[in-house]
Formats: sequence, C-alpha cells, structure tokens
Amino acid sequence: MSLIEWKDSFSVGVPAVDHEHRELIALINRVHDNLVSGGSRDDVRQFVAELSARISAHFALEERIMREARYDQYKEHKQDHEALLDEIAEIADDIHTDAAALGDRLSTRLEAWFSEHFRTHDARLHRRLG
Repeated sequence: MSLIEWKDSFSVGVPAVDHEHRELIALINRVHDNLVSGGSRDDVRQFVAELSARISAHFALEERIMREARYDQYKEHKQDHEALLDEIAEIADDIHTDAAALGDRLSTRLEAWFSEHFRTHDARLHRRLG
C-alpha cells in the first residue's frame, strides 16, 4: 500500500519539479513498502541513502528555480529543505536500532513532511511562478 498518493494539489506548475516530485513519491513508497515488509538493515540503509541523494538533487533544482525567479520566500523554503535533510541524516544514523521502528519513524516523517511541504511552501511557490 502506498504511503503517499500523488495529488494535483502537489503540482507547482514547473514540469521538471513536478516530475521529480512524482519520482520522489514513488521512491518514498518503495522505501515504505520495503520497511513494512521487513527489509534487512542493508536494504534500509541503501534505500535511505538513495532517498537522501535524490531529495538533495531535487532540492538543488527547486532552489535554482527559486533563485532565478528571485522568489521572495527562498530563504524559508530552503530552510525547510535543510531541516528534512537533517532529519533523514539523523534517522540514517540510527540504522543500528530496530529496523521496523526506524522504518515507522522514517515513513511517518516523510509522509507528514511531503504533505505539509507541498501544501504550504510548494503551493505558494506555484502561485508565485504561475
């Protein structure tokens, strides 16, 4: 079962960003499925590393677009990106703990963050760029 389902409200109206959002949601859902099906610590570690790298690359694209558009909320939006990356790093550092508990923590945090981030920061970005 998917953790996050794509919604039209997630769209920021920039095709490259929307495409990456869809890919990130698909990756998050794969991580979640692996975690709830009892994936090994190595699997979890690999998924978390891939997720972190892909999210970092996506944030770099989004931040470049915001800089080029002289987006007035760039600093706040970037801080929200950095907070998530810090949280993922902290969760990854706890990989030696129970994989199921780690998976629940990661899944819960990602679902909450993406839903809130899309609803607030990305929705505002879409309105400004549109």
